[in-house]
This record gives sequence, C-alpha cells and structure tokens, in this order.
Amino acid sequence: MVARRKVAVVGVALSDCGRVDDATPYALHAQAARRALADAGLDRSLVDGFASAGLGTLAPIEVAEYLGLRPTWVDSTSVGGSTWEVMAAHAADAIAAGHARVVLLAYGSTARADVRAGRRTGTLSFGTRGPLQFEAPYGHTLIAKYAMAARRHMIEYGTTIEQLAQVAVQARANAALNPEAMFRTPVTVDDVLAGPMIADPFTKLHCCVRSDGGAAVLLAAEEYARDCRTAPVWVLGSGEHISHSAMSEWPDFTVSPAAVSGRLAFDRAGVRPSEIDFAEIYDAFTYMTLVTLEDLGFCGKGEGGAFVEKGRLRVEGGELPVNTDGGGLSAQHPGMRGLFLLVEAVRQLRGECGARQVRRVDGSLPRLTVASGTGGWFCSSGTVVLGAG
Repeated sequence: MVARRKVAVVGVALSDCGRVDDATPYALHAQAARRALADAGLDRSLVDGFASAGLGTLAPIEVAEYLGLRPTWVDSTSVGGSTWEVMAAHAADAIAAGHARVVLLAYGSTARADVRAGRRTGTLSFGTRGPLQFEAPYGHTLIAKYAMAARRHMIEYGTTIEQLAQVAVQARANAALNPEAMFRTPVTVDDVLAGPMIADPFTKLHCCVRSDGGAAVLLAAEEYARDCRTAPVWVLGSGEHISHSAMSEWPDFTVSPAAVSGRLAFDRAGVRPSEIDFAEIYDAFTYMTLVTLEDLGFCGKGEGGAFVEKGRLRVEGGELPVNTDGGGLSAQHPGMRGLFLLVEAVRQLRGECGARQVRRVDGSLPRLTVASGTGGWFCSSGTVVLGAG
C-alpha cells in the first residue's frame, strides 16, 4: 500500500471584495487565483487539480479554461455554502492518495453588482422543482426557513432574540479590526433589534451582507509545501454530511448537519473542540453561528445563547474568537462563502492578521482552528480542522 502524503494549505488570497462594479465573476476568480499562487510562490504549471462551483454552464470547465488550466483532477461538487470545505476535503484526499500534487480551489461572484445593475434579483428561493414544489406554495423563502429554525430553538431552549443579536454585535466588533471588511461601524444589541423586520425573528442585522468578491486556496502535497514562501498549514481532518432538502424531512430544526461533519473532522484530526484556538463558521444568519457552535461541541445543545452572550466570540478578549474577519454578517458575503472561511483560518494560523490577530493566553500564535461551512438551509455541512506548521 502506498503511504498517504501529508497535505498542506500553501497559498490563500481574496480578490477585490465588497463593492466591485467593474469586474466579471471570471475576473474575480482569476484575480484571487493569481494572488494565491503568488502567496504560495508556486508556478502555475504545478497545478494539476482544480475545483470550483457556481459559475458557468459546465462548471468548473469554463473557469479552468479561463484560468488557462488543464487539470487531471477536478471537482465540481456543489452543496451551497459548505461546498468549499467539502472540496478541500476531497482535494486533500486526492493529494494524499497521489492523484494530484497541487489543487486550486477558486470562487468569484458579483452578487451585489448584479442586483444593483438589474442583471438578477435577490435570491428568495431555490426554485420549485423536485421536492421543493411541495413547500413552495406556503411561501418558504430561503430566509424564512432559517427564521423558523431559529424560532424553534427559542421555543425549545429559551434562547432569546438578544442572545442572537449578540452574534451580530460581536461579528461587527471583529470587522472593526479588519480594514477590508465591508461594514466596520460598531453596533449594539439595541441597533440589531431596532432594524427592519426581514423574517421573524430576524431583523436586517441578523442577516448577512450582500457583496461581490472571490477567494482562492491552494493545497499541496508535503514535498511541494517545503518549497513555498509561506509556512504550511496542515489539513488534519475533515468531515462532510448532508441532511435534507425539504424542511418536512429535517428531523430537528435545532440540530444542523455540522453535528455529524464536526464529529468526523475532530475524530479524524485527533483533537477535541476544547483544543481549538478560534473558529470560522458560516454565518448567513446569526442563528447559524449559534447552533453550529453547539453542534461542533463548543457548548451543549441548547446552551448556545448563554455561550455567545458573554462576548466569547470577540477577537479582543474572547475565549473562542469566531469569524475573526467579521464574517458574512459584516465582512463580505458574495454567495457561497465557505472558501472565505478557509482563507481567514490560514491567515490567522500564519499570524498575518494585524489588529485582528488571535493570540493564545501566553501571547503565542494560534495552533489549531476549525472551519465549518453550511449549505442550503442547514442542508449540508463541511468541516475542516487545520493546524499550524
């Protein structure tokens, strides 16, 4: 049997993000990819694997062609926001098995600019084909599904709207330390509660921003990691899980698929949640952060409200800094945001985050992190545990 190689993230980058009115999604893919290659110090000719989703009739063939790549390993898995954690897991397995040497994950979207220019409308639903046709007549928009799940958690466990608002407040506090975040002005719980109602119980600040932007991540076999200009960040373990498409098939609105993907990732990495220094969690809505913290094991089921209300998610003074760049609630959210979680996680482990840099109690750089993406309306989850080189 051939020994499995260790796999590292060797390059990460964002494209221009926020308000980008003069670029196509293809251009944002390319910009992020070029920057990630430069970050790693690797030549494009070494890239023999490519993964992407969300763009083109034949994704990711069109994007690979635009980038001038001819990969011999490819992945187009598309499971919403968790796509990138799932793809990272697939890429790491392929590299470890010797099927690829360097894999590029790339994403780009002009979600905000397209709405502004009238090229598309806001995404209220995913359509009415297949099983979704049985729920569509009842007005189940995407945000309504999350809102119902949040309300169920409030009823079951006494979680309060003020506790959910704390997630938004602390995300904004972290964004205030990030010069690239889209929104940096601090907000209070009262500000969150006073906003316009979007879907009960969510007001505007309970919901992610809409932005443009792209991201890219390079994974490489250990022998190539030694030649890179940056310190390797090792993929220690991963897990993935899909749960449901129709809300009627979701067994428990208070449990996300991260309960499975997280357990698998931690078990495979050989670490415990208590050893994690910070976490990057998909946060299209405040409830996503709260319930994912529970399901990853950072607190007990139903204890998420009490956990987040004590300021634990802040970079400055928090016991478990979460979404250290400001997350989708404040930094940027151009659609399937899971790749941005991996970029921020790697930058933090490498000590590159300036004012928002996470430090351990003794002042040293963090050593372990987890990135957990969510897709659909808690339909899918991908979780990756990363360790510093």
